[in-house]
Amino acid sequence: MDPRCEALYRGLELCAADAAVSSLDEQVAAECLERQDALLSRHPALLACKCQRGLRKEEQCLRIYWGVRLMPGEDELEISPYDDTLMDTRMASLVAASSFMQLDGENQCLKAAQDCGLYEKCGSLRSEYVLACTKKVPGTSRCNQHKCRRALRRFLERVPEEYSLGVLFCPCTNTLCGERRRKTIVPSCSYEDMGGLQPNCLHLQSFCRRDDLCRSRLADFLNNCQPSPMTASGCLKDSAGLCLRAYAGLIGTIMTPNYISNSSADVSLWCHCEGSGNQWQDCLRLQRMFTHNSCLRNSISWMGSPGSLPADITPPPAPRPSPLVQEDELLSNNHLPEHNNIVVESEEEEELTQTEEESNEGGQFDVIPLYSERATVSNLGSTGTGGAASLPTSPPAPVLLLLLLLSVSFSWG
Repeated sequence: MDPRCEALYRGLELCAADAAVSSLDEQVAAECLERQDALLSRHPALLACKCQRGLRKEEQCLRIYWGVRLMPGEDELEISPYDDTLMDTRMASLVAASSFMQLDGENQCLKAAQDCGLYEKCGSLRSEYVLACTKKVPGTSRCNQHKCRRALRRFLERVPEEYSLGVLFCPCTNTLCGERRRKTIVPSCSYEDMGGLQPNCLHLQSFCRRDDLCRSRLADFLNNCQPSPMTASGCLKDSAGLCLRAYAGLIGTIMTPNYISNSSADVSLWCHCEGSGNQWQDCLRLQRMFTHNSCLRNSISWMGSPGSLPADITPPPAPRPSPLVQEDELLSNNHLPEHNNIVVESEEEEELTQTEEESNEGGQFDVIPLYSERATVSNLGSTGTGGAASLPTSPPAPVLLLLLLLSVSFSWG
């Protein structure tokens, strides 16, 4: 390791730590900029390096990325610190997720949650964040928001996108489905204040920019969800996939967005622009990146109808089968050809609906049981929606009587 390089970098780290607390005075700022210039003149590649989201050393990489950009100016959020050169090759996962959401009349958010429950990693990490976001801190009525956000990020980073984004962006046609979708990230803990007071959006952004991870996720969103009237998707980069991933990357940070109601797919930050003074236009610009963003709106709509936007450049491979389809194939291989669907009994469906309605009234998060826990071979022939007719368990009584008479007549004969 180059001792001179290491000394320059450590000095920049101290500058960054001081700058995070308060603005640097003129003399200190000049010294920090001198160190930055000296470091970059020796290692210019530091300005070109990028980070990968979700890797173990992501935060360390981001600390270096921002460390060599100590005073980048107002345009610091115009470039994403993440490398998206390989992102489009993973577009198949989004195609797979959206391909599972085409059954008319079905609660797609319920189905997405059930699919997640069938996949072990998705089910366990979803249970982990639900517990973290609903458990109260001992002696208080508040949740541990830090643990909640961290668990949400783990879920979105470690679960395959066909499951995680399927749960986030499931299309809805009724308020019951919309309520489930809105409560997916447990808004009462992940971003809302216990007192119900919304912060100013610029204050929210200011706090975000002091944290390397949040700052990076915000820059990624502003870069990949930049709207443009010149493309069919409405996105400057013409990629719905990049925008959806960037939006999902904000969840679990102080800038966590969410659906604003149960009756639409409109999203927003939980903040306002009151008291912004002469920065009111800047505040509205930030707010409208969520509320009036054609790129983001079209990308979310695309998850419900993937044929409505042109596909990304890279042709996707065959989509991964739904967990429900995988379960059907398993049953078929076990010689149950007439019962290819896992069906929940109608009574259980009524109980689930009643639970959701109570959740709507009480405002509490509804945890969906794993689909595999409620669907067993014993109820495959139930009369639930989409179920096959039940197999007869024994011959009818008249047939037994006829067989008995025939056996007696042969014994006499």
